[in-house]
Amino acid sequence: MEKRCSWVGSNPLMINYHDNEWGKPEHNDRKLFEYLVLDTFQAGLSWQIVINKRENFRKAFDNFDPVKISKYNEKNFEKLINNSGIIRNKLKIKGVIVNAKKFLEVQKEFKSFSKYIWQFTNHKTIKNKFKRLNELPAKTKEAERMSKDMKKRGFKFVGPTICYAFMQAVGMVNDHTTNCFRYKEV
Repeated sequence: MEKRCSWVGSNPLMINYHDNEWGKPEHNDRKLFEYLVLDTFQAGLSWQIVINKRENFRKAFDNFDPVKISKYNEKNFEKLINNSGIIRNKLKIKGVIVNAKKFLEVQKEFKSFSKYIWQFTNHKTIKNKFKRLNELPAKTKEAERMSKDMKKRGFKFVGPTICYAFMQAVGMVNDHTTNCFRYKEV
């Protein structure tokens, strides 16, 4: 059996996420927006809660389509706040709608969200060499710069800790522990 990062546990969804997504460099704008949405809902909660509801989020948020989400109105909001399949936090739902609008603005300015977001790591993956989970930081100077810039642009739920979790998810940093089989793969 291959050795994984210790945070994964035995949940098949977490194993699949770890083995196939987490830390893999992502440049597809639609996938980047999906992670932005999911990380918004993760704020203050565990990733496992979010990953368990991921498909519900996908259905509730029009397959993470930022164009559709940016046009959500009060009726859409009420439908979301009453959807027991997702995390029903009013501020986070409103934050996703705001972030969809801001995402589209950044896409227009930079030609892609990927070009914008990857600038914070000079368009390459930062390869860390952590041996144990407790060595991983909650935030870094790159995440702090990203957070500051995104807040200035009007994004919501983009504190440095959430930004760093996003960076880990989309492969801007490789935080697989060095004993994990994925460390060398990504």
